Amino acid sequence: MKNVYRKTIETPLGDMFACAVDEGICLLEFTDRKNIENQFKSLSKSLNAEIEEKEHHHFKQLESELKEYFEGRREKFEIPLFIKGTDFQQKVWQLLREIPMGEIRTYKQQSEFLGNPKAIRAVGTANGINKIAILIPCHRVIGSNGELVGYAGGIWRKQKLLELEKAILF
Repeated sequence: MKNVYRKTIETPLGDMFACAVDEGICLLEFTDRKNIENQFKSLSKSLNAEIEEKEHHHFKQLESELKEYFEGRREKFEIPLFIKGTDFQQKVWQLLREIPMGEIRTYKQQSEFLGNPKAIRAVGTANGINKIAILIPCHRVIGSNGELVGYAGGIWRKQKLLELEKAILF
């Protein structure tokens, strides 16, 4: 059985749980996220692993990169990620990682980039089950009407992340 290591990391927007396996970071979520316990159960089940509070070598790099990001000194994350999902989910998450910092897209634009303009809801669902906040920047996707919608960490955090990224670039 594989081990998943968990640590609580402090950020300017609140504490986050980070989980890692040898291949990379497999979860990064705000500790006050709704249904966080379900996230842990889902992760444990998908990796057939026990989650334990313990240091892991990926955490040092993660903390360093997050600190640089929040200080406005990092635009791209280099920490390895380990994410499990369907082919469609993997494509959605990869597409999220390709949105440049400081830019936003709508769910409709994301579905069009995937070559399936009618998949707006499926794209939204895949965004919603992304277990790696900030590093897989689902906060950069907004509603077609321009409203900030659908962020498990809270709409106020989505707003703060977008403001931070705009400030970094300008």
